[in-house]
Amino acid sequence: METKVYKLIGGAAPDSFYLASRNTTARRLYHFDGKTNRALRYARNQKSPFEDEQDGNFILEPIVFENGFLTVYEDNPVLQKFLEVHPDNGKLFELVDNQKDAQSEIDEYDLEHEALTRARTMEFKMMEAIVRISLGIDPEKMSVPEIKREIYRLARNYPSELLSMANDPHIAHEGTVSKMFTDGLLIAKRNTVHYNLPNNKSKLTNIPSDQTAQQAVSSYFLTEEGSQAMVVLEKFMHQ
Repeated sequence: METKVYKLIGGAAPDSFYLASRNTTARRLYHFDGKTNRALRYARNQKSPFEDEQDGNFILEPIVFENGFLTVYEDNPVLQKFLEVHPDNGKLFELVDNQKDAQSEIDEYDLEHEALTRARTMEFKMMEAIVRISLGIDPEKMSVPEIKREIYRLARNYPSELLSMANDPHIAHEGTVSKMFTDGLLIAKRNTVHYNLPNNKSKLTNIPSDQTAQQAVSSYFLTEEGSQAMVVLEKFMHQ
């Protein structure tokens, strides 16, 4: 055996945290071994963490995490085994694995690097669409450096989300639809969307009860009839 360190999972750790160390009526503590639930009890003077393998001379000891950590030395194998089969292992606490933690941190750095690389090579139209869709900001009210800064911030703080959006072919489409509403080319009226062009105020499409106006238009533009309407509206966007 070797010395092992365990840590509490989650947010800020209390100065002292007492882990349930025995099966009681108030706190059932079992381990399912594939056939039956076996009651657990930590007693340092026993060779097993299972009650049915212990004698009647057990000596109970508290299990205390100090500032979120618990060190179990190699001369206490029964506690290591107890923690291994404890039902809260992986939920409330976990074994500190420096190699695993290091690899996880490396993976995070790699993901951030990939997202920043994608941000630097991204077409500006896609940047505008992502800013409009994910941040709810009208990119036309921002300078080019401001838009790029927001994309870089997303890449650093939310790399997986930025990569997901960058790889989504629908983002640019959604950005175009959003801009049509922002520019006032389309307006929603109750359960319908209408053109708002100088010589055309007719209805474009209905809004299903389970969709927003933008979602309805996005879906409509993917139809043959809707794609023709989209071409017309895009011409007004560039005027």
